[in-house]
Amino acid sequence: MDPLAPLNPLIRGPRIPGLRRTEPGLTRSCRGAFRSPRPSPKSGQADGTSEESLHLDIQKLKEKRDMLDEEISQFISEGYSVDELEDHITQLHEYNDIKDVGQMLMGKLAVI
Repeated sequence: MDPLAPLNPLIRGPRIPGLRRTEPGLTRSCRGAFRSPRPSPKSGQADGTSEESLHLDIQKLKEKRDMLDEEISQFISEGYSVDELEDHITQLHEYNDIKDVGQMLMGKLAVI
C-alpha cells in the first residue's frame, strides 16, 4: 500500500454499497453543540412543577404495576406456571436463532 495514500484525496479504498463517506468541506459539522433529546425544563419553571410531574409518573408506574399483577394472576388462574413460560421463551429464542442461520444460508446460496 502506498504510504502517501491517506494524504492523497484521489486515492480511495474499496467502495461498500450503502455506505458513503462525508465529503470534506460540507457545511454540516459534527462539532456542533450537543443537543439532548430530552426537553430541558423552562427557565421560569418552578421546582414544584417538576416534582408534580414526577408524582404523576410514579402514579402511572404504580397503575401499570397493578395492571401487570392482574395479568399475572389471570395467567396463574388459567394454569400457566412461570417455569413453563420461561421454557417457552427459551424455545422461541432457539427457534429464532435457527431461523436466522437458515436465512443467512439461503442468502449465501442466492449469491452463489
